[in-house]
Amino acid sequence: MSFAGLPHQVQLAWATCDAHVELPLVEHQAVAGAVASRRREFTTTRALARAALARAGGPAVAVPVGADRAPVWPPGWVGSLTHCEGLRAAAVARAREVAAVGIDAEPLTVLGASVTAAVLDPEERRVAARLGPHGPVTAFSAKESLFKAWHPATRIWLDFDGARLADVRTDRAGRSGTMVLEIGAANLERWPGPRAVEAAWEWEGGRVHTSVAVAARTDSGPEPRPAESSRRGA
Repeated sequence: MSFAGLPHQVQLAWATCDAHVELPLVEHQAVAGAVASRRREFTTTRALARAALARAGGPAVAVPVGADRAPVWPPGWVGSLTHCEGLRAAAVARAREVAAVGIDAEPLTVLGASVTAAVLDPEERRVAARLGPHGPVTAFSAKESLFKAWHPATRIWLDFDGARLADVRTDRAGRSGTMVLEIGAANLERWPGPRAVEAAWEWEGGRVHTSVAVAARTDSGPEPRPAESSRRGA
Protein backbone atom coordinates (compact mmCIF):
# COMPACT_ATOMS: atom_id res chain seq x y z
CA MET A 1 0.00 0.00 0.00
CA SER A 2 1.27 3.47 -0.81
CA PHE A 3 0.29 7.11 -0.92
CA ALA A 4 1.82 8.28 -4.17
CA GLY A 5 3.65 11.57 -3.95
CA LEU A 6 4.77 11.51 -0.33
CA PRO A 7 8.41 12.64 -0.09
CA HIS A 8 11.03 10.60 1.68
CA GLN A 9 10.93 13.01 4.64
CA VAL A 10 7.39 11.87 5.45
CA GLN A 11 6.89 8.72 7.49
CA LEU A 12 3.69 6.77 6.87
CA ALA A 13 2.02 4.15 9.05
CA TRP A 14 -1.14 2.34 7.97
CA ALA A 15 -3.42 -0.52 8.90
CA THR A 16 -6.32 -2.41 7.32
CA CYS A 17 -7.97 -3.36 10.62
CA ASP A 18 -8.49 -1.57 13.91
CA ALA A 19 -6.03 -1.68 16.81
CA HIS A 20 -7.01 -2.54 20.36
CA VAL A 21 -4.72 -0.38 22.47
CA GLU A 22 -5.04 1.84 25.52
CA LEU A 23 -5.22 5.54 24.68
CA PRO A 24 -3.64 8.34 26.70
CA LEU A 25 -6.25 10.02 28.89
CA VAL A 26 -6.51 13.18 26.79
CA GLU A 27 -7.23 11.12 23.67
CA HIS A 28 -9.65 8.82 25.47
CA GLN A 29 -11.64 11.79 26.73
CA ALA A 30 -11.98 13.16 23.19
CA VAL A 31 -14.08 10.18 22.09
CA ALA A 32 -15.54 9.01 25.40
CA GLY A 33 -19.08 9.77 24.23
CA ALA A 34 -18.63 8.68 20.62
CA VAL A 35 -20.17 5.63 18.99
CA ALA A 36 -18.10 2.45 18.97
CA SER A 37 -17.06 2.71 15.30
CA ARG A 38 -15.73 6.24 15.83
CA ARG A 39 -13.80 5.16 18.94
CA ARG A 40 -12.21 2.29 16.98
CA GLU A 41 -11.07 4.43 14.05
CA PHE A 42 -9.86 7.17 16.39
CA THR A 43 -7.88 4.67 18.49
CA THR A 44 -6.27 3.15 15.41
CA THR A 45 -5.27 6.41 13.75
CA ARG A 46 -3.77 7.72 17.02
CA ALA A 47 -1.78 4.51 17.43
CA LEU A 48 -0.59 4.88 13.84
CA ALA A 49 0.34 8.51 14.49
CA ARG A 50 2.62 7.41 17.33
CA ALA A 51 4.08 4.65 15.16
CA ALA A 52 4.86 7.13 12.38
CA LEU A 53 6.36 9.59 14.88
CA ALA A 54 8.56 6.83 16.30
CA ARG A 55 9.83 5.90 12.84
CA ALA A 56 10.68 9.54 12.22
CA GLY A 57 12.52 9.86 15.53
CA GLY A 58 9.75 11.85 17.16
CA PRO A 59 8.33 11.79 20.68
CA ALA A 60 5.93 9.13 21.97
CA VAL A 61 3.19 11.54 22.97
CA ALA A 62 -0.56 11.92 22.78
CA VAL A 63 -2.05 13.55 19.69
CA PRO A 64 -5.07 15.32 21.19
CA VAL A 65 -7.99 16.94 19.42
CA GLY A 66 -7.82 20.73 19.10
CA ALA A 67 -10.64 23.22 19.47
CA ASP A 68 -11.14 23.02 15.70
CA ARG A 69 -11.36 19.19 15.94
CA ALA A 70 -8.04 18.79 14.10
CA PRO A 71 -5.14 16.68 15.49
CA VAL A 72 -2.65 18.61 17.61
CA TRP A 73 0.85 17.46 16.64
CA PRO A 74 3.84 17.89 18.95
CA PRO A 75 5.90 21.07 18.47
CA GLY A 76 8.19 20.84 15.46
CA TRP A 77 6.08 18.24 13.67
CA VAL A 78 3.38 18.23 11.00
CA GLY A 79 1.05 15.40 10.16
CA SER A 80 -2.20 14.15 8.71
CA LEU A 81 -4.63 11.32 9.44
CA THR A 82 -7.17 9.54 7.28
CA HIS A 83 -9.62 6.70 7.64
CA CYS A 84 -12.13 5.01 5.41
CA GLU A 85 -13.55 1.52 5.10
CA GLY A 86 -10.65 -0.94 5.19
CA LEU A 87 -7.87 1.60 5.76
CA ARG A 88 -6.47 3.87 8.46
CA ALA A 89 -3.27 5.86 7.94
CA ALA A 90 -1.07 8.52 9.49
CA ALA A 91 1.68 10.60 7.90
CA VAL A 92 4.16 12.74 9.86
CA ALA A 93 7.25 14.81 9.14
CA ARG A 94 9.55 17.31 10.82
CA ALA A 95 8.30 20.85 10.24
CA ARG A 96 11.80 22.01 9.35
CA GLU A 97 11.72 19.64 6.37
CA VAL A 98 8.05 19.61 5.33
CA ALA A 99 5.92 22.70 5.85
CA ALA A 100 2.58 21.00 5.27
CA VAL A 101 1.29 17.49 4.57
CA GLY A 102 -2.15 16.07 3.93
CA ILE A 103 -3.37 12.58 3.07
CA ASP A 104 -6.82 11.24 2.29
CA ALA A 105 -8.41 7.94 1.31
CA GLU A 106 -11.91 7.39 -0.02
CA PRO A 107 -13.83 4.44 -1.45
CA LEU A 108 -13.49 4.46 -5.24
CA THR A 109 -17.14 5.17 -5.93
CA VAL A 110 -19.20 7.32 -8.28
CA LEU A 111 -20.28 10.48 -6.49
CA GLY A 112 -23.87 11.56 -6.74
CA ALA A 113 -24.75 14.62 -8.78
CA SER A 114 -25.50 16.81 -5.75
CA VAL A 115 -22.21 15.99 -4.02
CA THR A 116 -20.26 16.49 -7.23
CA ALA A 117 -21.90 19.89 -7.74
CA ALA A 118 -20.96 20.91 -4.18
CA VAL A 119 -17.30 19.97 -4.70
CA LEU A 120 -16.68 20.96 -8.32
CA ASP A 121 -17.95 23.79 -10.50
CA PRO A 122 -18.90 23.05 -14.15
CA GLU A 123 -15.41 23.68 -15.51
CA GLU A 124 -13.84 21.55 -12.78
CA ARG A 125 -16.28 18.76 -13.61
CA ARG A 126 -15.10 18.85 -17.23
CA VAL A 127 -11.50 18.51 -16.05
CA ALA A 128 -12.33 15.66 -13.67
CA ALA A 129 -14.23 13.86 -16.43
CA ARG A 130 -10.89 13.04 -18.07
CA LEU A 131 -10.65 10.27 -15.47
CA GLY A 132 -14.08 8.90 -16.28
CA PRO A 133 -16.73 8.19 -13.62
CA HIS A 134 -14.17 8.13 -10.78
CA GLY A 135 -12.85 11.58 -11.60
CA PRO A 136 -15.12 13.49 -9.18
CA VAL A 137 -14.32 11.32 -6.14
CA THR A 138 -10.62 11.57 -6.98
CA ALA A 139 -10.92 15.35 -7.12
CA PHE A 140 -12.88 15.34 -3.85
CA SER A 141 -10.09 13.36 -2.16
CA ALA A 142 -7.39 15.60 -3.63
CA LYS A 143 -9.14 18.66 -2.20
CA GLU A 144 -9.46 16.91 1.16
CA SER A 145 -5.69 16.28 1.18
CA LEU A 146 -5.04 19.92 0.35
CA PHE A 147 -7.38 21.09 3.10
CA LYS A 148 -5.68 18.82 5.65
CA ALA A 149 -2.32 20.33 4.71
CA TRP A 150 -3.73 23.84 4.47
CA HIS A 151 -5.58 24.29 7.75
CA PRO A 152 -2.76 23.53 10.23
CA ALA A 153 -0.45 25.84 8.27
CA THR A 154 -2.86 28.76 7.98
CA ARG A 155 -5.57 28.27 10.64
CA ILE A 156 -8.02 29.37 7.94
CA TRP A 157 -10.91 27.23 6.70
CA LEU A 158 -10.82 26.62 2.96
CA ASP A 159 -14.09 25.74 1.27
CA PHE A 160 -14.27 23.49 -1.78
CA ASP A 161 -14.48 26.56 -4.04
CA GLY A 162 -11.33 28.00 -2.42
CA ALA A 163 -9.15 25.67 -4.50
CA ARG A 164 -10.10 24.91 -8.11
CA LEU A 165 -9.21 21.80 -10.07
CA ALA A 166 -7.15 23.14 -12.97
CA ASP A 167 -5.60 20.03 -14.52
CA VAL A 168 -5.41 16.24 -14.31
CA ARG A 169 -2.34 14.22 -15.26
CA THR A 170 -2.15 10.44 -15.48
CA ASP A 171 0.52 7.81 -15.86
CA ARG A 172 0.49 5.36 -18.77
CA ALA A 173 -1.72 2.88 -16.95
CA GLY A 174 -4.23 5.60 -16.08
CA ARG A 175 -4.47 4.58 -12.42
CA SER A 176 -2.29 7.25 -10.81
CA GLY A 177 -1.04 10.74 -11.48
CA THR A 178 -1.44 14.28 -10.18
CA MET A 179 -4.15 16.89 -9.95
CA VAL A 180 -3.32 20.57 -10.04
CA LEU A 181 -5.35 22.60 -7.56
CA GLU A 182 -5.20 26.39 -7.81
CA ILE A 183 -5.80 28.23 -4.54
CA GLY A 184 -7.68 31.52 -4.72
CA ALA A 185 -5.36 34.51 -4.45
CA ALA A 186 -7.26 35.94 -1.46
CA ASN A 187 -6.34 32.89 0.61
CA LEU A 188 -2.57 32.83 0.11
CA GLU A 189 -1.23 35.18 2.81
CA ARG A 190 -0.31 32.47 5.35
CA TRP A 191 0.11 29.51 3.00
CA PRO A 192 3.73 28.25 2.86
CA GLY A 193 3.28 26.57 -0.52
CA PRO A 194 2.70 27.64 -4.11
CA ARG A 195 -0.65 28.82 -5.42
CA ALA A 196 -0.84 25.87 -7.84
CA VAL A 197 -0.53 22.74 -5.69
CA GLU A 198 0.04 19.27 -7.08
CA ALA A 199 -1.96 16.56 -5.32
CA ALA A 200 -0.80 13.03 -6.11
CA TRP A 201 -3.55 10.44 -6.64
CA GLU A 202 -3.65 6.69 -7.00
CA TRP A 203 -6.39 4.07 -7.35
CA GLU A 204 -5.57 0.98 -5.34
CA GLY A 205 -7.57 -1.75 -3.62
CA GLY A 206 -10.96 -0.22 -4.40
CA ARG A 207 -9.92 3.14 -2.93
CA VAL A 208 -8.45 6.40 -4.08
CA HIS A 209 -5.42 7.62 -2.10
CA THR A 210 -4.29 11.22 -2.42
CA SER A 211 -1.57 13.33 -0.84
CA VAL A 212 -0.19 16.86 -0.74
CA ALA A 213 3.25 17.75 0.62
CA VAL A 214 4.99 21.12 0.62
CA ALA A 215 8.71 21.38 1.32
CA ALA A 216 9.74 23.75 4.10
CA ARG A 217 11.18 27.05 3.00
CA THR A 218 14.75 27.89 4.00
CA ASP A 219 15.79 31.45 4.75
CA SER A 220 17.98 31.63 1.67
CA GLY A 221 16.14 29.09 -0.43
CA PRO A 222 13.66 29.40 -3.28
CA GLU A 223 9.90 29.66 -2.99
CA PRO A 224 8.23 26.58 -1.49
CA ARG A 225 7.59 23.74 -3.91
CA PRO A 226 6.07 20.29 -3.76
CA ALA A 227 8.57 18.08 -1.96
CA GLU A 228 10.55 15.57 -4.02
CA SER A 229 8.25 12.59 -4.25
CA SER A 230 8.69 8.90 -3.70
CA ARG A 231 6.38 5.99 -3.01
CA ARG A 232 6.33 4.91 0.62
CA GLY A 233 4.50 2.15 2.40
CA ALA A 234 4.56 0.77 5.91
